[in-house]
Amino acid sequence: MKSSRLTLVGLLLAYGVIPLTLGQNNYVMSLIIASLVIGGVALAWALLGNMGGMVSFGHSAFFGVGAYVSAILAMKAGVPVALAMVLGGVGAFAASLVMLPVLRLRGPYFALAILAYAHIFKIVATEWESVTGGAGGLASVPRFPVLFGFDLGSKLGSYLIILSVVLIFVVAYKWIRSSYYGLALRAMHDSEDATRVVGVNSTLLKALMLFVSAFMTGVVGAFNVHYINFLEPDYAFNGLWVTLPIVAAIFGGYRTILGPLIGAVTVYLVDQLIFKNLIPNGHQLILGALLVAMIILSPGGLLPLLRQRKRSQHHAAS
Repeated sequence: MKSSRLTLVGLLLAYGVIPLTLGQNNYVMSLIIASLVIGGVALAWALLGNMGGMVSFGHSAFFGVGAYVSAILAMKAGVPVALAMVLGGVGAFAASLVMLPVLRLRGPYFALAILAYAHIFKIVATEWESVTGGAGGLASVPRFPVLFGFDLGSKLGSYLIILSVVLIFVVAYKWIRSSYYGLALRAMHDSEDATRVVGVNSTLLKALMLFVSAFMTGVVGAFNVHYINFLEPDYAFNGLWVTLPIVAAIFGGYRTILGPLIGAVTVYLVDQLIFKNLIPNGHQLILGALLVAMIILSPGGLLPLLRQRKRSQHHAAS
């Protein structure tokens, strides 16, 4: 019951209070949108790490492929933007299919192999000029449409779109975690060999988590390209689409569902609104120190730390 009330309060805050109070402040809304984009990738990365047991350094591959597929379909095939976004996710899923051979790798070998794929896709996007525009990129990517007189391409409209997309992913993540597959995946973390003995196909489960994570990241990449209306290889496959989500997920608590999203919003907004004003050049140093402090004080992340403090206060009060 208490969880339901907190969820309702959170939804009212996200869909009501923020649009009413900050909807006209384009600068702050652009920062919130950017933080939600990072949060969406962080959530997908955490799902793969938490449920699939795989650490990826190459999620920029899915982000970039999703962005390019959506942009090209909308520009050259006239596909509606909403459908193009979904197909961008499908494109990222298709890209993950070629990564199946590396699923048998473990630890840093898997992470580096996925990173290599990201570089390969970047090279393809750069060299395939007739389709992708090459190094010059794609300009005038279609914006989000006007729906019932409301401009979805505005800051407020874009905020509502990415917020809804991320929350849908949160629900999907929660469903996967509580499903039979989620139970099998968590059991696999304790002993992969033992789960094979009882008939659980660990490789198939890992592949499913890779597919879901890739699709989620691809949709977020597709949203981003229609939001900024421009795309080029260095931006689409930039390493920041890996490092920032990883930092956000670890800071917020990558083993929780909401932790990566909360971490992304907190880390990005604090960095841009506070640290950047204090130290215009090198403000990332403070962010790095903050992350190190969080890892030392609470290896599980921000959300588990808050829950622990709340339990401590409750016990002290009782």
